[in-house]
Amino acid sequence: MLKQLKELKEKAAEELEAAANVKELEGWRVRYLGKKSELTKALRSLASLPVDERKQVGALANEVKARLEDSLEQKRRLLGEAQLATATKEEQIDITLPGRPLPRGRLHPMTQTLYEICDIFVSMGFQVVEGPEVEWNYYNFEALNIPTHHPARDSMATLWVDHKTESGERDMLLRTHTTAVDMRVMEEISPPIRVVIPGKVYRYEASDATHVPMFHQIDGLAVDKGITMTELKGTLYEFARRFFGEERKVRFRCDYFPFVEPGVEMAIECLVCGGKGCRLCGNSGWIEILGAGMTHPHVLQRANLDPEVYTSFAFGMGIDRLPMLRYGIDDIRLFYGSDLRFLRQF
Repeated sequence: MLKQLKELKEKAAEELEAAANVKELEGWRVRYLGKKSELTKALRSLASLPVDERKQVGALANEVKARLEDSLEQKRRLLGEAQLATATKEEQIDITLPGRPLPRGRLHPMTQTLYEICDIFVSMGFQVVEGPEVEWNYYNFEALNIPTHHPARDSMATLWVDHKTESGERDMLLRTHTTAVDMRVMEEISPPIRVVIPGKVYRYEASDATHVPMFHQIDGLAVDKGITMTELKGTLYEFARRFFGEERKVRFRCDYFPFVEPGVEMAIECLVCGGKGCRLCGNSGWIEILGAGMTHPHVLQRANLDPEVYTSFAFGMGIDRLPMLRYGIDDIRLFYGSDLRFLRQF
């Protein structure tokens, strides 16, 4: 038994020296210090040995066990230090290298479109102005020939603010169109006036491929002596030529808006289907991008402008549909989905 313990000690020392990683070290521990190891069996068999031999074997077995446990701890510490040294070496930072560049942000495609449109109109002599998104009922409806019971209010799907007059009527809302700023401009600026008014507008309506509850519009207003429909069409044709390209077809048709007379709609040939008809254009081949017309005399009178002296044209377009037309995008909700795979294309 004594000879076996000595051989066991020597063999364990050799294998421990050869252990190169934590996994091999754990296998060594199980073989030589585990519950089913030769050393454990020797300690359990001491009771069957004669008294004199039991003392010698027991002392040697305990000595071997203590030595193996100490060796195990030393080896474990050495492997840990070696692993830490390797990891530290791999993770060392070379301070002479240039820093890692941070990802650069960019403007949202709607903001890019808004800036481009404003630049086009500014180059044609228009001034950019803005107005409040929370608007009074007077400026959003009343001043624009849309009284309380006018049917045009039904199509606006208005989001009202919880504010009422003494008579109990709601008089504050999230503006439904940037045209609400037109009256403010005419009240504060004397003719000649040439302004474009960009901003967010709000409608209480369901989202689909071409509609969202919050979207962007830009209105245009020109007030001066002798303005006619010719100037309106020329301005909008020039805008379409610069924004969409000279090859794009443009269509004007008569339409009704309470604050202009006569009124027209302007549509662009659908880029997705090339005028053949698709989901985006409702199978018509055309997409309306703006309404326009000559400002109604009653609107001018409310701004204390004499319609016998001054004439005016106005237009309003939804900005969100313009990049859809330009890039052939068939769902407006993609712009607001925060999907970087989509937004990084612009």
